[in-house]
Amino acid sequence: MNLIEPGLSVRDGFAAGPLAAAALSRAARAGRLLDELQERASTMTDGQLRDGVHRALRHFTQEQPPRCQVNSITALIRRGVRIDWPASDRLPCA
Repeated sequence: MNLIEPGLSVRDGFAAGPLAAAALSRAARAGRLLDELQERASTMTDGQLRDGVHRALRHFTQEQPPRCQVNSITALIRRGVRIDWPASDRLPCA
């Protein structure tokens, strides 16, 4: 086990600790938000859908997502392309 910083360590190639758990939780929540958006996309305006995608990505990254990424994902959802956001129970480390 390698300690990266307090609250984050690497064990068998996967992150462990409270910081890793928080990142996994954010990834799972972003996936649920995107799933909800895809279910309701046909009833939403383009602006509402774009705002929802922006919020989901911001929740995951905790930063302002690039506009081109938001627009791209919004366009894919609008065309009916299913966006899969798999969240596992472990966070791999490079």
